[in-house]
Amino acid sequence: MNAVLSIAGSDSSGGAGIQADIKTVSAYGLFAETAITALTAQNTCGVRGVMEASPSFVAEQIDAVFEDIPPAAVKVGMVSSAAIIETIAERLAYHGARNIVVDPVMVATSGANLIDDDAIAALAGTLIPLATVVTPNMPEAAVLAGFSVEDDASMVRAAHAISDAAVARGAKPAVLVKGGHAADAADDVLVDASGSETWFRGKRVLTSNTHGTGCTLSSAIASGLAQGKDLACAVSEAKEYVRGALSTGLDLGKGSGPLDHMWRFR
Repeated sequence: MNAVLSIAGSDSSGGAGIQADIKTVSAYGLFAETAITALTAQNTCGVRGVMEASPSFVAEQIDAVFEDIPPAAVKVGMVSSAAIIETIAERLAYHGARNIVVDPVMVATSGANLIDDDAIAALAGTLIPLATVVTPNMPEAAVLAGFSVEDDASMVRAAHAISDAAVARGAKPAVLVKGGHAADAADDVLVDASGSETWFRGKRVLTSNTHGTGCTLSSAIASGLAQGKDLACAVSEAKEYVRGALSTGLDLGKGSGPLDHMWRFR
């Protein structure tokens, strides 16, 4: 059984972060491992507090995983400080990690800011160049690219800009810009390392229960890569998995509720 390592924050309500990643990896039939970057006190209504792990302890967790059960893929989610980002990048490079999916989590579904301003430069400079694929949503892509992302054309432009920015550091990751923030569709565009563009079109699922959608998609992509699928196939299957998890009508909590990660088994 292949393993997938999630490096991310813990969500006390169970809908996003480490908890969503464990459920997703398990639903794919793989073995989930974790390195926790922060504890959050949150529920479907919002984030009440964040307590970061120290960079040295994040490094210890990553080392412990790679020295015993090396993962076939790695998903990196919520990392709120430059020091932790730089530590993660250094340890992943040291261990020769492969199939790295970077989900640049900056803002929670509730609107709470989850990343320090100085961490964005560290993300772009050290972690994104290691990635196999980066998965920003439209607002995150706008931050990373430095211009507004509001339609298909700007999504494509942003994907190229984010990928091209890593070239100076000797890498050219693929970039998947997610269009779930658009009003009437859920269309995503993948620009791969060669610069080729692939659209993944989808109808928007009408639900307010979207807590953890981005975490789930990125860990599903990592799971597909761990199974040996090519990137386009991993993205396509991950998108279908998330669509199913949104469509079952799970309705928990008083705010933006979680997805049904185990929908295939019901």
